[in-house]
Amino acid sequence: MSRRARLEREGITVSDHARIKGHTVTRTVHIEASRARVWKALTDPEVMVKWFGDGVQFAALEPGATGSIDWDDYGSFPIEITEVVPEGSFGFRWSGIPAQQLDEYSTHVRFTVADAGSGTDVTVIESGFDSLPGGTRYRRDRLEQNREGWDVEFDELAVLFAGVTE
Repeated sequence: MSRRARLEREGITVSDHARIKGHTVTRTVHIEASRARVWKALTDPEVMVKWFGDGVQFAALEPGATGSIDWDDYGSFPIEITEVVPEGSFGFRWSGIPAQQLDEYSTHVRFTVADAGSGTDVTVIESGFDSLPGGTRYRRDRLEQNREGWDVEFDELAVLFAGVTE
């Protein structure tokens, strides 16, 4: 059973779905937590594993640092950090398929955080699908798979903060 199905079975419906526009996947969720706490959840491997993957590691929180995000059921996905603007944005390239290193199958993920009322809006934008090898069908399949993935992962991010007070 998928993580999303488990959340839904438990009666947790967090937010709407990620959307595909052109060759980009986008999703925004509102988190009732401070920007600093949300930033930590996006960039601290010890917190990331509570919502994004089963294992996360990177050498440093700086552009050019490398690491991986691992899922027990899917494999290890190498990353290279491309952007760090404290409490503003965090970006990385990652392999779209389990691999030892980044290759032509990588896409770019960018998280942004913004104050919104008493909480924080978090947006993920994943791009680069248009330059993947493999043709149109492969690119569309990857777009849809990753759209579904961001539904699950951002639901888990929201659940991580649900009921937690500052």
